[in-house]
Amino acid sequence: MTLHRRGLLGLIGAGAAGAGLPAAARSARAVAFQHGVASGDPRADGAVIWTRVTPSDPSARGIRVDWSVWRDGDASAAVAGGTVETGPERDFTVKIPVTGLQPGVEYRYAFTSGETRSPQGRVRTLPVGANPETVLAVVSCQLYPGGLFNAYDAISKLERLDAVVHLGDYIYEYGAEPGDYGMDHGAALNRAPVPAHEIVSLADYRQRHAQYKTDPDLQAAHARAAFICVWDDHEVANDTWTMGAENHTPATEGDFGARKAAALKAYFEWMPIREPEGGLTEEAIYRSFDFGDLASLLMVETRLTARNEQLTYAADMPMTAAGPDLAAFEARRNDPARDLLGDRQRDWIKTTLQASRAAGRPWQVLGNQVVMARVQGPDISKLASRLEIMALMASLKPEIRAQVQQAQQLFSLGVPFNLDSWDGYPAGRERLYAAFAEAGVEPIVLAGDSHAFWVNDLKDAGGARRAVEFGTSSISSPSPGDHVPGVPLGAALNAANPEVVLCDQTAKGYVLLTLTPTQARAELRTVSTILAKPYRERTLKTFTVAKTTTGLGPLVEV
Repeated sequence: MTLHRRGLLGLIGAGAAGAGLPAAARSARAVAFQHGVASGDPRADGAVIWTRVTPSDPSARGIRVDWSVWRDGDASAAVAGGTVETGPERDFTVKIPVTGLQPGVEYRYAFTSGETRSPQGRVRTLPVGANPETVLAVVSCQLYPGGLFNAYDAISKLERLDAVVHLGDYIYEYGAEPGDYGMDHGAALNRAPVPAHEIVSLADYRQRHAQYKTDPDLQAAHARAAFICVWDDHEVANDTWTMGAENHTPATEGDFGARKAAALKAYFEWMPIREPEGGLTEEAIYRSFDFGDLASLLMVETRLTARNEQLTYAADMPMTAAGPDLAAFEARRNDPARDLLGDRQRDWIKTTLQASRAAGRPWQVLGNQVVMARVQGPDISKLASRLEIMALMASLKPEIRAQVQQAQQLFSLGVPFNLDSWDGYPAGRERLYAAFAEAGVEPIVLAGDSHAFWVNDLKDAGGARRAVEFGTSSISSPSPGDHVPGVPLGAALNAANPEVVLCDQTAKGYVLLTLTPTQARAELRTVSTILAKPYRERTLKTFTVAKTTTGLGPLVEV
């Protein structure tokens, strides 16, 4: 699905996109800015700015939108601006790749259509040269019916913020039936997903994106700073891989390629993200950002470009008369062909890391979707007495109790906790670690997807340290720990895994990552509730890692 020039213009919504419309259709119409404003993918000379207009006339074909950018504190003097047109061909969204700005400067921007003006947004361009500090908020997994987006409200109030790094699961595809994912809270909070069915078509995906962007806390975070995004699986369907998804049934939902194309078109329309460049397909959105002489951020793609189908214990663990055939399963899991990145992306990662190191930047950061550490399934019986475990089990719902008992039987064999993470692709992980070593860097790996906080010390199969990992919990999506209240799952994972320094399976929030020339500081920021307002924000834990002449120092809790 290569993006040609014509398709690129259609996605971006450039000024020429409406040139062929009749003059009458391009006249000003009454509109509303119901979905806020957003910016993304900052560069030293600009950024993408985004909005969506909602016409009062459903039959509208062409809406003229003016945009302007000005330096923070000087609204009287616009430094960039223009007029574009949008319409139903791109769901009335507007995306402008602004250029000509100064590096390391905070700007404001807004849109106008007729007499209606949008809210203002803020965006900071990337610095060039000396940069004493970069501050990033790292987020993932926002399930609309799962709870309130209180963490985004907290992010919107941060005094200092360079960008928000979104690691995926910006939307979820599920419906609004009782028992659908998140609806335990969604019904009570009046946050049922729209449309009410599982989304499959282009119209469905557009409507779901539109609903998410009506959330006032998400709007506030988008208006606060640029988002640097990559998708995970739920932007298409659960457990997506290159050729399909766990939550896709061709017999009833049609061709997966058509569904994926619809999902990606809606994503590029509704997200403040640049389109792929250099002839890459839409699936290949890996790209990098340099924060002056301080850090390089590499956003990688682990779902649609090269991922092999996920293994599952139900389908891929062979059974014999004596029980599970662990050796056969491990042979499948360690198949050298299993990968998440592909050769082209891995080569890009290595050369980009090498270039960052050669430029003298002390920090290289990977925005990666899934947990990279080796995480063996825990044996919770080792953390509590038999009577305590029996009491905990008795307190669980019958269907959850059965799943926990099955998981415990498997975990007693020493198998991974989550096959959808890098643990399901160990050969691919070793190839990535080799790329780190060849580039001569020990990066910081960021991870989402798991709905839990992680601090991990990453080592290769030979025991050599290759990176550190900070995993963010979800904004509102439930974790395994939420389904087993009272079970010390995070503590059990800590105890079972040498690479895991910390795991919290219940808190919700984000990671605030602050980089200076000599230190990286990761604050695990949590909100007290996602079911009500007001809420309280606190720091669960803070870890630092020093930059030394030979690599990274140890992870230190402060």
